Amino acid sequence: MDDQSTPGRVIVEDERTIRRATTAATLGNIAEWYDFGIYSYLAAVALNHVFFPDAGDWSSVFTLGTFAAAFLARPFGGVILGPLGDRIGRTKVLSATVLLMAIATLTLGLIPGYGTIGIAAPLIVLFIRMLQGFSAGGEYTGALTLVAEYAPDRRRGFFGSWLEFGTLVGYTLGAGICATLITALSKEDLLSWGWRIPFMLALPIGIVGIYLRIRLEETPAFRQLMERSPAMATMSLRGVFRILVTRYRSAALIAGGLVVAWNVTNYVLTNYIPTYLTGTLPDHGHSGVSEAMSTTLQVAVMVAMLCVVVFLGRLSDRIGRKPILATGSLSLILLGLPSTWLLQKGFTGQIAGLAIMGFTLVCFASVTPSTLPALFPAFIRYGSLAIIFNLFVSAFAGTAPTVIGVAVTTTGNLDWPGYYLIGAGVIGIISTFFLKEPAGAPMTGDAPLASSADLPSPRLSESGVPLENPPSPRHSP
Repeated sequence: MDDQSTPGRVIVEDERTIRRATTAATLGNIAEWYDFGIYSYLAAVALNHVFFPDAGDWSSVFTLGTFAAAFLARPFGGVILGPLGDRIGRTKVLSATVLLMAIATLTLGLIPGYGTIGIAAPLIVLFIRMLQGFSAGGEYTGALTLVAEYAPDRRRGFFGSWLEFGTLVGYTLGAGICATLITALSKEDLLSWGWRIPFMLALPIGIVGIYLRIRLEETPAFRQLMERSPAMATMSLRGVFRILVTRYRSAALIAGGLVVAWNVTNYVLTNYIPTYLTGTLPDHGHSGVSEAMSTTLQVAVMVAMLCVVVFLGRLSDRIGRKPILATGSLSLILLGLPSTWLLQKGFTGQIAGLAIMGFTLVCFASVTPSTLPALFPAFIRYGSLAIIFNLFVSAFAGTAPTVIGVAVTTTGNLDWPGYYLIGAGVIGIISTFFLKEPAGAPMTGDAPLASSADLPSPRLSESGVPLENPPSPRHSP
């Protein structure tokens, strides 16, 4: 099979099926990232007191360390679940990832604190966080693959942006629930039982995601792959690595660079900055904010991003992905340190600093979901994305909050978040420069894909009978 070739026919998928697939992926993603995100929002407020009460100034670092532990497991999830998705199908694996994440998160909410079972409590947290990381290793890249393989070529940016819309909703939902509990409950009640509520809510949210995904059929690209070359479904993990290294090395490096730029920005904003505002700044003589206000500001940034992420995804279908990626990268380079300085200048500055970080993040979030899947052919797409995404996130992005926390604690220099953002921007602009514009074109090795909504309506006679037959909703010559 020549994975670079493009079959001669145009595949036409029913518009309702495309939207149903996008909805299933998005709602499943809401469940997954609600589960993954609530830990960070409760880290500085409650979890460090519940699981690391005797750690003193290092309690927040230890709590962030258990957050980072999930990223040690993500590559294992990517290596196992990604290639499995290329063999047995996208929807089966994605149903399993949501189920595993929901169970792990529910269990996390049931663990007794350090005062009850001692050192066993943080060790159990560490194990569950690694289970969550394993699940996340197959979730997001599978959802990227699913949506990209259903989306018509001319609107892949638009449909792909809905996936990140779901991620933002998941984070916002988790942050909103945490903010409500922090505001409504006393400190004693929050530490006693209130922190468990967001974790308990993971089960019903996860059930909705599982239900929607198991009812979804496989993508057009995967169905074509099974028709043209079913032997590809038996490719080993070693085979995936060999093809990546020998034939898609440049694509892998470009994808890895975009993943680093995107996710360093993401985890600095969503996972380190809450601790920075509530603990680090006050400890160094600067004006911080309360836990409730920090979470409220995070929610406000996420809501603002929700308002523009789909618009930018649609815009990328018109002007291309590269201009938007370049804007985000240059903003990190030029505004990474100024945004950090603003966080140190009181409440007004903190609003401005968070707004700048949110803007740079949404530039990546809106178009990267439609950019990454286009770099690889269908028979290694899920596996390649899972391996690359999780290796680069785990090595450079997910560890960023912990590394920054240690650097600030040991050196006393509050500018480390800005240094990290500048580095991410440099990597992003280099990767964008070498990226071949994917907007509007079929993905690597795939047939051109259109939606039934993109076809002209048939002309009707006076009696309402079509004068010409429209193309098949699945295949057209």
